[in-house]
Amino acid sequence: MKILNSEFVTSVNDSNKLLNFNLAEFAFVGRSNCGKSSLINMLTNNKSLAKTSSTPGYTKLINYFHINKNKKNEFILVDLPGYGYSKAGKTINKTWATLIENYLINSKNLKGIFILVDIRHEPNELDLIMVDYLHKNLIPFYVIATKSDKIAKSKINNRIKTISKVLKIAFGNILVCNKEGVGRDEVLNIIDNVLNF
Repeated sequence: MKILNSEFVTSVNDSNKLLNFNLAEFAFVGRSNCGKSSLINMLTNNKSLAKTSSTPGYTKLINYFHINKNKKNEFILVDLPGYGYSKAGKTINKTWATLIENYLINSKNLKGIFILVDIRHEPNELDLIMVDYLHKNLIPFYVIATKSDKIAKSKINNRIKTISKVLKIAFGNILVCNKEGVGRDEVLNIIDNVLNF
């Protein structure tokens, strides 16, 4: 698949204002600072598309991005709020969780979720809750280990084994990505296959 154009559409902070483009949607979810925005920029080859920050909890809204507008394989990428940022406070974290859950339940065009896990850290309880939730609600999902450029190549397989064991996901079903372009083709192939199924 080729990404021919990409644009930010809008941000939503209210579950009652979720958008319907009548296009397939693919969403990214994960802990705060797991690299969602960097991954979106890498996939679209547009470094300024999604705002990135070194500060955890930066993405507080649902962000919609229109990909391949008026072209073949047109679709929407959705950046969901990062979950589990301790300094955000319980009230804000609960708001984000509600926003995420309402999107997952109410999006009529959701075709798949990409769960992002920082390869340097073991998945935690919130990651497990997300995997379990998607399983129970029969929402197709894929696991991406991000930031592989931050560790030695010799350590990648062991880190993937740990993620696989904790999340109970087959080793071969975990994609490895980083902002330098590793994993780009694999992720876009998944989207392409779903769009053309």
